[in-house]
Amino acid sequence: MAELRRRAHEILRGNWRGGFTVPTARLYPFQWNWDSGFVSLGVADRAPLEAIEELENLFRGQWANGMVPHIVFHSETETTYFPNHDFWAAAEVNAGAPRKPRTSGISQPPVHGFVLEYLYERYGHLPDVVDGIRRLFPKVLASHRFFYQYRDPEGEGLVFLYHPWESGRDNSPIWDESLQRITISPGDIPPYERKDTAHADSDQRPTGRDYDRYVYLLELGKRHGYDGPGIWEESPFLLQDVMLNAILIRANEGLIRIGRQLGFSVEEAETWQKRSVPAFNHKLWDETLGTYVSWDVRGQVPVRSREVGGFVALFAGVPDDRRAQRMEQYLRDLRERGFRLCPSYDPEDPLFDSARYWRGPIWPQMNWLLHHGLLRYGFKSTAETVRRDLLDLVDRLGFHEYFEPQRAVADQQTRGYGGDNFSWTASTVLDFLREG
Repeated sequence: MAELRRRAHEILRGNWRGGFTVPTARLYPFQWNWDSGFVSLGVADRAPLEAIEELENLFRGQWANGMVPHIVFHSETETTYFPNHDFWAAAEVNAGAPRKPRTSGISQPPVHGFVLEYLYERYGHLPDVVDGIRRLFPKVLASHRFFYQYRDPEGEGLVFLYHPWESGRDNSPIWDESLQRITISPGDIPPYERKDTAHADSDQRPTGRDYDRYVYLLELGKRHGYDGPGIWEESPFLLQDVMLNAILIRANEGLIRIGRQLGFSVEEAETWQKRSVPAFNHKLWDETLGTYVSWDVRGQVPVRSREVGGFVALFAGVPDDRRAQRMEQYLRDLRERGFRLCPSYDPEDPLFDSARYWRGPIWPQMNWLLHHGLLRYGFKSTAETVRRDLLDLVDRLGFHEYFEPQRAVADQQTRGYGGDNFSWTASTVLDFLREG
């Protein structure tokens, strides 16, 4: 365990760029939104003030409308990533987007509310950390306000996304049916050159057909300044994502808790919770599957799949005890069937792919969310299994981006999947080791 901790700190130091942390040096050379939230927890293990600096540099990219973009391009000369800042052209189409640093035009799951809560619980005895949390609190609150103002036009309490990248689960099979509505004609998307497959195995990355659709939705957002009402009206891809909404609910909870202690008004966040939690429970629970699912706004149907995002509802404290027990039982059954916890997609589904991006592999930050969600409901044994599975995979296969969930397959491997020396993997390991 001491060696794991040493290597994790070494990776975070190696990916530190003098104020923020890149996910991994070549594949993702900028600052990513929810990555930085998770990474700050690991950075704080060694330097709590650097965790505050990490978050403050992310929020340098915050838009006037409150949105925190999913990428902040602190460098305009780095050329190893697509789509880069010039392709997004965010500041050119929306006057509220910063010109320095440049950013993308979409967001990601808003983890920062509960990240601030964790930092406050652990390092609230340090005055400089508390000062940083005080500076960040209104910015995080504004980022939540963005979702409720711009992504919940009917005031339902459930926010929508219009691009798979906003979900954090970019290539999940749950998007497939909605993406198939997109018909691309000549001239609909500009020429582009992918860069990701130069740094990772193409068999583990999204297909070219999927990437064309990602670019199509990017261009649709660009036409509407990335925040206009035309997105709701026009986009063929429009979903109330179960994980994004669960994380938003849990982040609201975190802001309410620390806001009360720090003397901030929390009335707005409490109002959001009163709408969101009942709507989530009423609309997104699937009794047959025994889990929560996303809602396809265009099709007006649930996306009926078991996938890891639905289990984040445990972390948000949304299900009652009966529902929580059904979810935990499913996870235990997976373990007994030879899977490490937790595959990102249902292994019984024909779309399951244990090695391809978000279509089956285990993801470290998802294990962190599941672990804490299971502990919240008192499922200590399963929570410990989730923690131990991740630590064992990293110890044997390295600090990769994601991992093989089938025990029999993983036991024959020598490395994980995706990017190596990955920051949120290092951060998750450090946080899990704190509990050991």
